[in-house]
Amino acid sequence: MTPCYTPTDPAVRADPYPQFRRLREEDPVHWSPSLKSWVLTRYDDVARALSSADEMSPDRLTPFYASLPEPGRSTLAEAMRYLSLWIVFRDPPGHTRVRSLVAKAFLPGTINGWRPAIEEITERLLDDLAIRGPGETDLVEALTMQLPARVIMRVMDVPEEHLHDIKAWSDDIMAFLFSAREIADKYERARRGATSMAALFRNLIEERRQSPGDDLLSLLIAARDASDRLSEDELVATAMLLLFAGHETTTNLLSNSTLMLLRDADARARFVAEPQSAGMAIEEFLRMDGPSNSMSRVVRVAHEIGGRRLGEGDRVFAMINAANRDPAHFTDPDRLDIGRQPNRHLTFGQGAHFCIGAQLARLEARIALPRLFERFPELASGNAEPVWHDSLIARGLSRLPVKVGRARS
Repeated sequence: MTPCYTPTDPAVRADPYPQFRRLREEDPVHWSPSLKSWVLTRYDDVARALSSADEMSPDRLTPFYASLPEPGRSTLAEAMRYLSLWIVFRDPPGHTRVRSLVAKAFLPGTINGWRPAIEEITERLLDDLAIRGPGETDLVEALTMQLPARVIMRVMDVPEEHLHDIKAWSDDIMAFLFSAREIADKYERARRGATSMAALFRNLIEERRQSPGDDLLSLLIAARDASDRLSEDELVATAMLLLFAGHETTTNLLSNSTLMLLRDADARARFVAEPQSAGMAIEEFLRMDGPSNSMSRVVRVAHEIGGRRLGEGDRVFAMINAANRDPAHFTDPDRLDIGRQPNRHLTFGQGAHFCIGAQLARLEARIALPRLFERFPELASGNAEPVWHDSLIARGLSRLPVKVGRARS
């Protein structure tokens, strides 16, 4: 019997890897009738889909919106004004132009300069966690959501008073972009989340033009080459994307990594004993159960993969987390090995669309995870089960119950 990918099944959301393994072995280029999409699970096929601009396009929003009947089109019109300009959904030459401008604000030296802010926010949140006491708490709410959100807000100089608004708006956008199922009001939620976030940034951009600083938003405003600069809508859209992606993905990385260490005593002991090797461990967390379950593409030109013909306009889900456990590329791929080398995972993508914020996400994880287990050596899984996002694209936890235990000063 041909296997079928069932992302709406709660058991599959909690642990998709047995199903990924079967698809990889029996039907690696799988047509999903429920998703009306191809599902790729082998490393080489996923890497090809992510890196081939000639064969695949990341722009899944434009064809979706063009085929949408009323009243959905009207509801989404204002949200699409911004979401369609996110560079993750754009093809060259538009993608190339905007990314080259944005990259001027993401130079390695600039990112490393944010280290003191990350360390300060981490310590403040860990202090707050210690004050909560040794009982059970939700680590997502207490730490793994707040840290990356506060970091990206700090480096963009967005007032912290907007934290919970931004989280609510991001959840609304995520329900539209990433959900594995139909949600009755998700178009209205997308409109509300996108327009509210856009309004915030329009106001901040106007303030920053009057009084520029050394923050990321000011750098984006100033970004230009000899003859180009970001348009007003591109500037707003890019700021929205950086705020959204800058905390959603890193939240999932921190949450998933913590859960892996709570469930694997040997890996945890080694991680605690070798803090100098945290960078290598983070790469293994990214591979083993990374924050991006998949990336979506649209077939630009009909072609064959694995003996199956993908037609022009077909939608494709390149399952990154399945590719990252392909035994053709990783020895003993279902084992967490925090000293694994080499470790050429695909978590941050491949080619022109490689994640521009990858270095920042890695830096936050290298700082926060060792400090979490150093400050809370008794940290343990809570009584309740973790709750996973209902998402085809994102892979992460909406709740991570933990027993904090006694804190070290």
